[in-house]
Amino acid sequence: MRIAVIGGGAWGTALAQVAARGDAPVLLWAREPDVVESINATHENSLFLPGTPLSPEIRATSDLGELRGADALLVVAPAQHVRSVLSQLGPTSIPLVLCAKGIEAGSKLLVGEVAHQVQPDALIAVLSGPTFAHEVARGLPTAVTLACEDDALRARLADRLAGPAFRTYGSTDVIGAEIGGAVKNVLAIACGVVEGAGLGLNARAALIARGFAEMTRFGLARGARAETLGGLSGLGDLVLTCSSTNSRNFSLGMGLGQGKSARDLLSDRRTVAEGAFTAPVLAEAAADSGIEMPVTQAVCALLDGTPIAAVVEALLSRPLREEVQ
Repeated sequence: MRIAVIGGGAWGTALAQVAARGDAPVLLWAREPDVVESINATHENSLFLPGTPLSPEIRATSDLGELRGADALLVVAPAQHVRSVLSQLGPTSIPLVLCAKGIEAGSKLLVGEVAHQVQPDALIAVLSGPTFAHEVARGLPTAVTLACEDDALRARLADRLAGPAFRTYGSTDVIGAEIGGAVKNVLAIACGVVEGAGLGLNARAALIARGFAEMTRFGLARGARAETLGGLSGLGDLVLTCSSTNSRNFSLGMGLGQGKSARDLLSDRRTVAEGAFTAPVLAEAAADSGIEMPVTQAVCALLDGTPIAAVVEALLSRPLREEVQ
């Protein structure tokens, strides 16, 4: 199975490394000429994954057309750019494995729904879970959810991607795998704020638990299964990104917690903190469906510049309620 990767950031590069295991050739498309040159000349992505030697079987290109000979495409472009990139690819029936996590602004569609609109003839799979790119690229133990409604394709992808240090758990719940990955980015910002503002470990633990309740409410309303949300692509990814500065979203939240502005923090970033774009879309989608998501709304307020003290006070002064509702 010939694998190609769309996206030359840290995560796309790490997945190319996974796919190149066993000297299998992998083609990686990157928008940045520096990334293409670095990978092809030195077998390193010096821009997004510096210091990590890459398999010589990974070849980079800036020509999307070269990817049309693949048997499966790992789509690792940021969520807000997936529509554009897939449109540039032209009509195709090559299976698409979606590895971006987010909800498209404007349409309020999950990445899989966007992909189906743009490429209706392509089978869709989702790969999601607790994954820091630099650890995956180094071959450290990792487990992910591989969701696909087509049993044969899911089995082929699992066989191709799984390895001694990269374990895939199959699922047919594509929506659940996507929602977990999208919502956890928003919650990671909130946990970063708690850290940056020095609000304590009790507050962070409570926030993770209440955030997971929000993820579950939203996911179930959109057709996800509870066991998926409680698995690797939901709770697992939530725990990872809510507890480490290796998470771009957690780091963004830390900056907000320290009193920095969202505009300054986002403009100073080479990589994308997806949660900043997902938060307002998620809040709007939840409101449209009558789903209560106070932590998500709090993140939106912080990104809009509301003082931390006011946001915390608003959360803590909400009416008391039963925990399970």
